[in-house]
This record gives sequence, C-alpha cells and structure tokens, in this order.
Amino acid sequence: MLDKDVVLTTLVLYKVLLVLIGIWAQRRVNSEQDFFLASGQLGPWVAAVSYCASSASAWTLLGMSGLAFSIGLSALWVAAGAVLGCVFSWVFLAPRVMATAQVKPMMSATEFIALGTQGRERQRIVALASSIILFCFVVYIASQFQGAGNTFASTFDMSSANSIVLGGGIILLYTLLGGFWAVSVTDTLQGLLMMAAAVLLPIAAVVQLGGPSQFFSALASHSSAPYLSLTGGTLGLAAAGMVIGSLGVGISALGQPHLLVRFMALRDKKALRQGQIIATTWYAVVFFGMCLVGFAGQLLVGELDNGELVFFAVNAELFPSALGAVLLAAVLSAIMSTADSMLLVTGTTVAHDLGITRRYRLQALLVSRLVIAVISAGAILVAIYIPATIFQRVLFAWVAIGSALGPVILCRCLRLTFSPGRILPAIACGFIAAVACYLLPNTPGDILERLLPFSLGMAVLLLPRR
Repeated sequence: MLDKDVVLTTLVLYKVLLVLIGIWAQRRVNSEQDFFLASGQLGPWVAAVSYCASSASAWTLLGMSGLAFSIGLSALWVAAGAVLGCVFSWVFLAPRVMATAQVKPMMSATEFIALGTQGRERQRIVALASSIILFCFVVYIASQFQGAGNTFASTFDMSSANSIVLGGGIILLYTLLGGFWAVSVTDTLQGLLMMAAAVLLPIAAVVQLGGPSQFFSALASHSSAPYLSLTGGTLGLAAAGMVIGSLGVGISALGQPHLLVRFMALRDKKALRQGQIIATTWYAVVFFGMCLVGFAGQLLVGELDNGELVFFAVNAELFPSALGAVLLAAVLSAIMSTADSMLLVTGTTVAHDLGITRRYRLQALLVSRLVIAVISAGAILVAIYIPATIFQRVLFAWVAIGSALGPVILCRCLRLTFSPGRILPAIACGFIAAVACYLLPNTPGDILERLLPFSLGMAVLLLPRR
C-alpha cells in the first residue's frame, strides 16, 4: 500500500504549485482577450499538451483503464477511435479555425458556429449553443470532481463528498486567478504528468510479469475467449457495429468548445505543425498505455468491485513509494486539466457570448469569475447527490455536446456549403438525438449513441430541400 504521509505531502506540494502558477498567470491578465484566449500567443507544447490533457480527462486514466480491465481487448477500438479523432482535429480543423480566428477575432467556439448570421437568428443560435454548453459542462465537470472523490477516498480516510469539495476548490482557485494562461500552463504540466504515468505503469507491469511474451501468455491463460476477442465475442453485424461505434468515440471531439479555443489561441503555423506531432504522440501513448494497465490489472490485482479503481490498485501494487504518490497525482492532473478548461468556457459563454456584460454594463472578468464559481458549486452538488460511473457521465456529456456543435464546426472547416437557417435545427437535432440515445439501453460500444446523433445533425445541415 502507498504511504499516506508521502502521498499527502506530494499532493499538497502539487496543489501549491498549481496555485502559484495561477498567481503568476494573473499578472498577465489585463483584458478579456488575455483572460479568455491568452491573446492568441500559445506555443506548440502548451497548445498541444494542454489540448490533450483537457480532452483526455479522468475517464482516460480511470475510465479507459477500467474499460480495458472489464471488457478486454475490444477496448483497443475505443483507444484507436480517440487517437483518430485527435489526428483529424489537428490536421483538418486546427488550420482552418486558426486562420479564421486571425482574420475575424473570436474568443469562443460559439462565435465560430454563429459566423455569417446576424440579428435574431444569431441570438437564437448563440442562446441554444450556450445553453447546451452550460448543461453538458456541469455534467462533465461533475464527473471530474467525482474522479477526485475516488482518488482521495481510495487513499485517505476521507468521505467522497469532502474530497470532491476539496478538489473542486483547488481547481476553482487557480482558474479564477489566471484565466486561460493559468489553465493552459497548468494543463501542460498535468498533461506531461499523465503521460509519465501512461509510460511508467505499463512498463513496470510488463516487467513485473516477466516481460512481453510472459505477460501476454499469462493474460491468454487467465482470461476468457470474449475477453481476448477484438470484437468482444460478437460476430457479423454486431461485431461491425461494436467496432464502428467504438471508433466513433473520437468524432465528438470535433465539437468540444474547450478544445476549439486551443486552435484559436495558436501563435502561428509553425506552432500548429509542431503541435500536430506532439498531440498525436501524446494521445497514442496515453490511451494505449491505459489499456495495458487495465489488462495488467487482471493479472496483478484480480477481481475489483469497481473496474475504474484498477489504476489505483496497479499503482499501489507496483509503486508503494514516493513514485506511486507522484503517479497518484497524475489522476488529479487528469481531473483538473479538463475541469479548469470547461469552467473557463462557461465563464466565456455567459459573460461574452450571451452578452450579459454588455446588456447590464457589468465588468466581463467579474461576471465570468462569478459564473465559474456558480458552475463549480453546481457540478459539486451533481457529483455528490447524483452518482454515476465516470465513464457513463463523460460519455453522455461528450457525445451530447459533440453531436450538437460538431456538425456545424466540421462543415465550416471543410468549407461545405449550407444555409445559415439550418444551424439552429442542426444543433437542436444533434443534442436531442444524443439525449434520446443515452436514455436507451446501451453498451460502451453502442453505435447508435456514438454516431447517430452526429450523423443526424450533419444530415439537417447538408441534405437538399425537396
């Protein structure tokens, strides 16, 4: 078991460092543009690693490893889908979003979606997109706080509720202090820590089990046929649906507003090219590394009541020392790196997109900070009183917001022609379909939930009128 004093000391030092970064970043915030978009001056490492850390949240270290632990080799398709989504975003979306933001200054994904519209039509699009962002982000942020609760509850004699409040308070503090600068720099630090965990844990597990050949031999002899099947034991159309649905997990990345702003904030084309390589490498290492952690958990720790705790169990088995404490901090990194980015987007949504500051003549930074605090409180309450698995909650929020906003963003970036009057119904159709599919009985590889809502939104935008 991990030494609790070492873990506590490591986490305290880590959190102090994050707050110090927030204080440093506060000195660079002199305007709305600084607070919400770092004045478009992000370099390749900060942009790429903070993008990755913001998209690969607690569900990657806890949910992805737990999925691999529970269902076996078929989880590799989910990892592959996430990597493909990252590649597509950086190769096809990033150059066009960056170029558009340089010509038409923007501070949010909502402004990018509403380009070319005006008057009442623009107001309705902004209002609907903003409402969906706020709703989905409360759910998503709640999953991150729940991940913090799992982390502390599995290590210390703390209740999940108390640890959720503690983790949420730290995230709120440095986000309020430094805005986008603080979020991006801390996300970079956290992303590098997550990557270190995704390298060290799988390597240590394979070495502990005697090397690659012994590892896979032991897994083959220990596991059932469905666990060792790339299709989860399904055949024919069911297998094809499972594979396509799992690969489709990456498609919703196209509509995530907290990721799109990284492209808007890129410094130049050189930073873009370097960022493409960095982001793709990070995604491949972390996602497939977590699959290996899940597989190793079957051999090292055996049965678990909750598969999403396999990361902690393998870590405690292999590193009952200060290094284990550092890797435990990687889980908090995953949580914070997504929660802080989403909190910042909620502030932008209310203060800037909805025009609250202009309408009531309020200071934009003050309004955004108040909104961030309120959203944090709401997410903490959801995490405590509406329990769900991290993977389920993240999957719903990820698919819902991606299906609502992704089709419009994708069509704009691919320069596909559509009527501005189609934007509002496309957003509504994608979101409603995502909610309906979530309420149906489903599995992690359900093709309906992953692809149908996004496809319906695309159809509303592009199908010709009769």
